[in-house]
Amino acid sequence: MPDPHASAFERHDHAGCRHDVLAAVEREARERGLRLTPVRRRTLEILLEEHRAMGAYDVLERLAKDGFGAQPPVAYRALDFLVDHGFAHRIRRLNAFAACMHPDHSHAPVFLICTGCNAVAEAPGEQVREALDATARSLGFAVERSNIEAVGLCPTCAPE
Repeated sequence: MPDPHASAFERHDHAGCRHDVLAAVEREARERGLRLTPVRRRTLEILLEEHRAMGAYDVLERLAKDGFGAQPPVAYRALDFLVDHGFAHRIRRLNAFAACMHPDHSHAPVFLICTGCNAVAEAPGEQVREALDATARSLGFAVERSNIEAVGLCPTCAPE
């Protein structure tokens, strides 16, 4: 499984990264009695090709080329399944989706989005989530769900 502290912005064996995440999703789906249908699996494979978020229509275009149909519900149903079960994340700032890099354990990711190349890194965000929960509790609010995103420049795009 990929190192939870590794970054998509760092050089790494991306083929191994893809393989490990896909294997973890298959194992989790099997253990939870979930059906990873061919279209769901292919959708995840598409999301795993790069550390970038993809829009639903970009995913749909790829699915259509692979013979899975060209109607929007094909992509949206597969993406909803992946998000609902923690196998992918919705990146709200980009109105897009990214594969979860740690689908085999509960976590609170922070998404680092490069405005230069649109790369997305899923970083550990447990301390950020704890701070958010503490602040919310102090106001009598209980956080049920959060999506923490930060925009900036990755090491490749940042000026030296």
